[in-house]
Amino acid sequence: MEPLPPLRLLTVFETVDRAGSMRAAAAELNVSLPAVSQSLKALEDHVGVALFDRTVRPARLTQAGQQLAQAVREGIGLISAAIASIRASASGEAPALTVACTVGMATHWLMPRLSGFYAAHPDILINVQAMPSDLKRRAPGMDVVLRYGDGGWTDGTTQVLFPERICPVGHPALVARLAEAGTGLHMAPLIHVEFEGARHWTGWAEYCRLSGLPAPRSRGLMFNTYVQAVQAALHGQGLILGWRSITEGIEAEGRLARWPGGELDLGTAYHMTIAPEAEAGPACRAFAEWLLAEGAAQP
Repeated sequence: MEPLPPLRLLTVFETVDRAGSMRAAAAELNVSLPAVSQSLKALEDHVGVALFDRTVRPARLTQAGQQLAQAVREGIGLISAAIASIRASASGEAPALTVACTVGMATHWLMPRLSGFYAAHPDILINVQAMPSDLKRRAPGMDVVLRYGDGGWTDGTTQVLFPERICPVGHPALVARLAEAGTGLHMAPLIHVEFEGARHWTGWAEYCRLSGLPAPRSRGLMFNTYVQAVQAALHGQGLILGWRSITEGIEAEGRLARWPGGELDLGTAYHMTIAPEAEAGPACRAFAEWLLAEGAAQP
């Protein structure tokens, strides 16, 4: 039997694949970029073929690399699930699921609803991992991933939770004042969210273009998390693009108001991706059914 490469090399390879670049993987692993490059070269030497096409930037997986990446994701995921199951059985703990989503999704959509799941399933524990941005790849050990996009992921079974829509929102007094003055969105004080990994989220320039409006005149306030941007909007510092999944509850409370006629349907949605090694478990099935019901109940 051909000896396997060191697990360390496979871990680096999986991290590069999931993070999207060697630089991002080096930051996540807290090692230098040359160390990541050397690990990948050692893995390629072991396999005997090139796993990355380095003629493009960032380097991307070759066909052989894609084949190995899928096997590594599944293998590490199965190992993580087995260890978690063994630990739970040995300690007599309740079954637990690890759920990953963005900080905004966790704060404003998932966490306020989790009490309802616990009421129906008090014997299942949900560990929430809040990420700064949507994951390109589901990491090993993550049973369920909630993320925004077109649903084209291949790292598990993916289903639509609910369609996503956007609409400019702001403090009710600010929205009323701008409307009374006849101020257009392109002249209004705007709040932007920009950070690595958020490029698939529509920004103000794209929103105005799709809505047939003039481009924004001023740069406005800038934040690197949506949660910070929401807090600034709540304090009347400007308008933000309100995503249905995040601001709808705050709007219902009357703390944020919509820009009249500003809603835009991008044809995108929030999705649930379930790890192959977890979807057969009763705890995961119960949580998935609950998530789908919550998504269907979204106004």
